Amino acid sequence: MVEKPNKTEIGQSFQAHLNRLTNLWEMMFSQAEREEMEQPLREHEVPLRQFTADMKADYTVLVPQMLPVHFKLIGGILRRQGYNIEFLENVGYSVTERGLQNVHNDTCYPALLAIGQLLDAIKSGKYDLSKIALLLPQTGGGCRASNYIYLLRKALEKNGLSHIPVIALRLDRLQAEGGFYLSKGTLLRCLFACYYGDMILWLKNQCKPYEEIAGHTDKVVEILTNQLDQAFASGRFLMLGPNYLKILNAFKQIKRRKVLKPKVGIVGEIYMKYAPLGNNDLENYLISQGAQPVVTGVLDFMLYCLNNNFVDAKLYSRPTLKNLLQKALFKLLMVGQLAMRNVIRLDGTFMPPATFAQVQRAAKGCISQGVKMGEGWLLTGEMLDLIESGVNNIVSAQPFGCLPNHIVAKGMIRAVKERHPEANIVAIDYDPGASRTNQENRIKLLLANANAALQNTNGEAKRHVLHLQPTEAEEIEARRA
Repeated sequence: MVEKPNKTEIGQSFQAHLNRLTNLWEMMFSQAEREEMEQPLREHEVPLRQFTADMKADYTVLVPQMLPVHFKLIGGILRRQGYNIEFLENVGYSVTERGLQNVHNDTCYPALLAIGQLLDAIKSGKYDLSKIALLLPQTGGGCRASNYIYLLRKALEKNGLSHIPVIALRLDRLQAEGGFYLSKGTLLRCLFACYYGDMILWLKNQCKPYEEIAGHTDKVVEILTNQLDQAFASGRFLMLGPNYLKILNAFKQIKRRKVLKPKVGIVGEIYMKYAPLGNNDLENYLISQGAQPVVTGVLDFMLYCLNNNFVDAKLYSRPTLKNLLQKALFKLLMVGQLAMRNVIRLDGTFMPPATFAQVQRAAKGCISQGVKMGEGWLLTGEMLDLIESGVNNIVSAQPFGCLPNHIVAKGMIRAVKERHPEANIVAIDYDPGASRTNQENRIKLLLANANAALQNTNGEAKRHVLHLQPTEAEEIEARRA
């Protein structure tokens, strides 16, 4: 008969096993700690070669693409200040491949694409690698985008290209580090480039889906950007009203078919919203599928960034002299945006854009202005304003795993639909491993629902879409009723 071990023996055996495990753990931990201490801190040794003033004359500055129209105007402005700047146009899988080779695939997708586009250009053989610099614009917010510069420098070191200077352009400070300097006149011109770029972007998408002659709209955009480039050279860019009218009249000359198409708003993370490389050329894809894309301008994002400072000052009671300067810039941006809206609205040919104040009012009661990571409350506000303007169909383009945008976009869809049950919203995640076919199928499903709803469109709905105010007689009739 086998004797059963008593409780004392079991306890001693358990304690012995525990002691052995503890000793093994301490030995492994000590060894790992020693190895870690022996390893040099490479992350702190990434070379930081600065762009200096003497490089300005013969260096080519490469910049990732995001806003094709805006950046074309800004490129001409910077070249006239003496910088040989080039906004990259290289696209395709090679860009993504370069990004995957040098940036972890769990990192922000826009970072992977921006760095991949720069490295793909460097490896193309087109440039003298001893005479180029790289520029990355940054918003300076609480986002992984704040790490783009470090990721780029680390990628350059990995490829033996640490000698290439990297310029970090902080948009919240409107300046860059090192010898890259923008004069006040240049900054003012860049601001007006955003005015005109926003108007061209807004009207282009109201003409291209309906043009009778294929390519006519793109040709008008090319002519306008060339004419505006000359205006920036001569000083005529300051004639805001006449230039707005000139842009409007140019688009009015485009012959358009009178057909009814579903309007699809595009919102999302700023890079994914605007960059054709990031969103698989979403605007043109929607046009090819028989829809009209509706894309709001970059001025809203600039106003949102400035407004965040005022919200902070209010919440934490810390107004500063810097806030006064920012308020002056805020008012200047608002003046340009309101002037654009009024020119389009008074003409009556095209649907006018909403102002930043209208987007703020739309978001009120649904999301707090204290939500300001990433695109924050602005993204939800844009969805609500689009729906209230009659654009019930919305594609939210976001990088997969982007926490701020998953909260303020996908996370707010239910709240938006509770306020507007007619809303037809789809969130599309973009990622190097995402299936483009799956993305397009989801957009096609959105368009199928949009076309079905379009069959019930009536005159009253059309009036609402165009932001047209009722006539005085209609208001009197409504009050009587």
